[in-house]
Amino acid sequence: MRKNKMAGLMAGVLAAALWMTGCSGNGGTETKPAAAGAETGTETAGTSAEKEGSQASGEENKEKEGAALTENKETGKRAILVVSFGTSYNESREATIGAIEKAIAEAFPETETRRAFTSQIIIDKLKERDGLEIDNVKEALDRAAADGITELVVQPTHLMDGFEYMDLAEELEEYEGSFEQVVLADPLLTSDADFDAVAKAITEAMAEYDDGETAFCYMGHGTEADSNQVYPRLQETLKEAGYTDYFIGTVEAEPSLEDVTASLKEAGGYKRVVLRPLMVVAGDHANNDMAGDEEDSWKSVLNKEGYETECVLEGLGQIPAIRELYVQHTKAAMDSLAR
Repeated sequence: MRKNKMAGLMAGVLAAALWMTGCSGNGGTETKPAAAGAETGTETAGTSAEKEGSQASGEENKEKEGAALTENKETGKRAILVVSFGTSYNESREATIGAIEKAIAEAFPETETRRAFTSQIIIDKLKERDGLEIDNVKEALDRAAADGITELVVQPTHLMDGFEYMDLAEELEEYEGSFEQVVLADPLLTSDADFDAVAKAITEAMAEYDDGETAFCYMGHGTEADSNQVYPRLQETLKEAGYTDYFIGTVEAEPSLEDVTASLKEAGGYKRVVLRPLMVVAGDHANNDMAGDEEDSWKSVLNKEGYETECVLEGLGQIPAIRELYVQHTKAAMDSLAR
């Protein structure tokens, strides 16, 4: 199997939901409707996902899922498989993962675009709750081989080349004999240009909140693997670009919320903090760990520190420039098929 990037496969993935809900501390709670648009990151398949399940019936969801992907092309020899962790938040799935898939499908109209999730928990939940069937990676690869696909580009919606990216690469190696060519495309944050592009995208996405007295905090998932370095590296990229009012933290690693709080105090001068997930999907982590009412949520902790807070529950997949970056990675992988 040829891969666009195989150096240093290391860390995790990220996760889940939509609806832009402003949550303000000190002065109460402000709610805003989510802007139309489109995340994958890592979602924990928790109970809050059940609430989202009532948004649409199983049949309606089936139609949405099918509409996100292209039908078989007449050539039937080449396909793109978009692999995401998955989410059980129906609206967010189409606004983030679905939007990324749609952008890729529109960029390569002559090539079939397919979907697979890596989280079997999410897959099983969607099947049981909504009657929605989504392939895991093995099922998607078996299906592609059975359908006569000979050239396959696999585009993960992962943020980094971490543990799940490594697992995906290993799974693809088992199918080398099933296809003439298989190319694993890059995750979101790979090259220096990727970091620059993501820094530009996430700052432009928050421009409307910039009043000179507001700090911006992006909450990532985090991992114990070496690839966790993408978070401090993105922080440094923002700093070098002059965005000293942006702070990157993680739920499960470093920089931690404590690190973010310390940095905010050291910077000084901020009255308000706008929080947003650094995850493709705004799911359980965003809704609970970031914007939840529990005393240990990021919103609650920052409120106790005296900051007003506003939470933007939109995943990275809803930012057009982020979707375009995935398209560019897919194009690089597609171009390599002809070599």
